[in-house]
Amino acid sequence: MNHGPPALWSFLPFLGLLLAIAIFPLVHRLSHFWEKNRNKLIVALSLGACTLLYYSVARGPAAAGHVLDHALLKEFVPFIVLLFSLYTIAGGIFLRGDLPATPGVNTAFLAAGSVLASLVGTTGASMLLIRPVLRTNRQRRRKVHTVVFFIFLVSNIGGCLTPLGDPPLFLGYLKGVPFWWTLRLTVPWLVASGILLVVYFVWDRWAHARESPADLARDDAQTQPLGLKGGRNFIYLAAVVACVATVDPAKPLPGTDWIPPAFLREGLLLVLAALSWFTTPRNREIRAANQFNFSAIAEVACLFAGIFICMQAPVEFLRLEGAKLGITTPAGFFWVTGSLSSFLDNAPTYVVFFEAARAVAAGAGETGPAIPPDSLLIAVSLGAVLMGASTYIGNGPNFMVKAIAEKSGVPMPSFLGYMAYSAAILMPTFLALTWIFFRG
Repeated sequence: MNHGPPALWSFLPFLGLLLAIAIFPLVHRLSHFWEKNRNKLIVALSLGACTLLYYSVARGPAAAGHVLDHALLKEFVPFIVLLFSLYTIAGGIFLRGDLPATPGVNTAFLAAGSVLASLVGTTGASMLLIRPVLRTNRQRRRKVHTVVFFIFLVSNIGGCLTPLGDPPLFLGYLKGVPFWWTLRLTVPWLVASGILLVVYFVWDRWAHARESPADLARDDAQTQPLGLKGGRNFIYLAAVVACVATVDPAKPLPGTDWIPPAFLREGLLLVLAALSWFTTPRNREIRAANQFNFSAIAEVACLFAGIFICMQAPVEFLRLEGAKLGITTPAGFFWVTGSLSSFLDNAPTYVVFFEAARAVAAGAGETGPAIPPDSLLIAVSLGAVLMGASTYIGNGPNFMVKAIAEKSGVPMPSFLGYMAYSAAILMPTFLALTWIFFRG
């Protein structure tokens, strides 16, 4: 039976949860409450229950059950298991050492991180590299800009090239986007990364020239060569890539007619995470050096359990009504998706505009393609991934890197101070991408 689109007020639980994520950490009286993952879970599931109640009353208990099954089993479980496996395996790799904090070394760190992020995820790459970057720059006084550019490049923009790189792209993969389709984002990624790396290098040369001779002498005297512990985990990370690329319950295994059963992929990912934990030599020592714990991934699980339920109503609405929103061009999708991704979580924002782009491609009253056409999908993907760097709340690793840097003594800018950096540096970069790739 066709019930028509959900009522607009059914979006309120989704909007309420996203606003809670954005505002609670910034309000003094609420921030202490919000620190506990238990409280995040209570808020997320309470708002999720409101969405289920809407579907139960409007369409019957069976409809609510269908929403719950789709949100949790079809979307949340694959999403969180991938993040958990990448988080766990990357936490078993420790990059030690203290290189000279020169502009060339720092730029090389950022460039390497912007590549690594597509292989191990923005969260994994951020965890792996932020502490070596901080150790390398600990003798320098001017280093805030280095952490800010680290968030731009490693925690966000670097995740463009595979579905493993950033949660929005993995959600696209779950919705049918081919695994290697994201390589079509290579040229825009190169342009964006290249612009930012050049700007960073010039900035850091200026900052390095103004460091005191005593600080630079101390930096030269305390250098140590890079070393790696837990290197076998790179094998497990490669296995994660192979598993996600080939094991899909909706398609035959490459070269065979055999279709993998549901959740086989997730089971294999959990096995790889367990192998990392139990077979890494001196595992506990390495993870202690990385200050590894499961709190961050637990926070993601608590919030996204509610997000995936609450977003079902707006996603269904956009699937049915997206062609009427008036957003029809790649440039429009790039900026609208990106603007919301700057202040709300970029993963559900991607899903919403993925569906809107499908609806635009279909036209009113049509079923439409399974995935949007390339021109619109590229715009949605780039908007979600790149503009998640615009604020501390645009992408999960942003706040994590900020917290680690502050614990290491780096006076990171406030919420608005960080936005001043992004307005001055990222907005011109995004305008350049629009002019190069989305004209017409």
